[in-house]
Amino acid sequence: MGDSMAEGRVYLSSPTMHGDEQRFVKEAFDTNWIAPLGPNVNGFEKEIQEYVGVGHAAALSAGTAAIHLALVLLGVGPGDTVFCSDLTFSATVNPVTYVGARQVLIDAERDSFNMDPASLRKAFEIFGRPKAVIVANLYGTPAKLDEIKRICDEYDTPLIEDAAESIGSLYKGKQTGTFGDIGIFSFNGNKIITTSGGGMLVSDHEEYVNRARFLSTQARENERFYEHKVIGYNYRMSNILAGIGRGQLLHLDEHIRLKKKIYERYKAGFADIAEIEMNPIPDDCRPNYWLSCMTIQKECKVKPLDIILALEKANIESRHIWKPMHMQPVFSKIDFVTADGKVWKGEDFEGSDENGCSNGKCKDISVGADIFRRGLCLPSDIKNTDEIMEEIIGIVRSFFAK
Repeated sequence: MGDSMAEGRVYLSSPTMHGDEQRFVKEAFDTNWIAPLGPNVNGFEKEIQEYVGVGHAAALSAGTAAIHLALVLLGVGPGDTVFCSDLTFSATVNPVTYVGARQVLIDAERDSFNMDPASLRKAFEIFGRPKAVIVANLYGTPAKLDEIKRICDEYDTPLIEDAAESIGSLYKGKQTGTFGDIGIFSFNGNKIITTSGGGMLVSDHEEYVNRARFLSTQARENERFYEHKVIGYNYRMSNILAGIGRGQLLHLDEHIRLKKKIYERYKAGFADIAEIEMNPIPDDCRPNYWLSCMTIQKECKVKPLDIILALEKANIESRHIWKPMHMQPVFSKIDFVTADGKVWKGEDFEGSDENGCSNGKCKDISVGADIFRRGLCLPSDIKNTDEIMEEIIGIVRSFFAK
């Protein structure tokens, strides 16, 4: 253990329980609704619908499961193409492989670190109409969702909005997760609200959500005996976990307020350091500030790993910004459209140096790779005290002392 003033480890973003969760879970125990489904599942779905302003919702076992089902609902299969955010966690793009389709990766733009609309349009021009587009809202900050939606509509292409990290975020006054034909949320343990593990598929199209519920319960037909006409999945959320989610949802706005306070504290703490920039917040949105991130100027000798290791020595968790998908060995053969409109084949990035770049190429041609190379996620746990925040800021500032 290091010399951190915190008692125990300081986490990047750990669950924060309030007691309301136990009330719903106790109700499930008291009524013996331990098996999957039940009043908490129904209640959680309804409360998410009302909070984000969407017509229908299906509570599932994970956000990844929700993306998988979204692709199935849209008929994506072998031989199809899906345009996906490049700067994201792999769960955004993995399900495309599950259904036998192929990804085309779209570079990030610097205004929000999210999918670049100009690159998306270029992908349509080069590759033609895909079966679907998946856009992620990175670290709780919305992408340029109206522009992306407009491009998809022009090409009559359905949009899946991966709002796994952005529940409670607003884009031009509207909740994220509601811009696409299908939206998805994640309630994994480190998210801004959690069910321990779980997710949600939402849509204004009732037929999508009804079909998602059917498929997520093993596609069992409405017969006295077990009958299955199509392949189903065991993707439904349990009544116990949904109870945790109902209690957490009561505190989502409070969590957003505390996450914003963390971001603003970092921003003020680094305001006089020209080499540091916090992750950008566009004027037309209100993020949920899930994770506060910083990037270091290219010319600076300080690297993200230097800070990560120093924090680690003090028993404080931080991490690199997501490594873009085009740099991942598993996706080494996938086409990639950069922010300058060029198309790079996966072979150009096969193999990597200590920065995850092949022959230095990705440093020069990819916005996402540049953000990854210069960025890190700072500890963003809402339980951090003022003393802990001062310690973290002090460790970072020590690298930039004049």
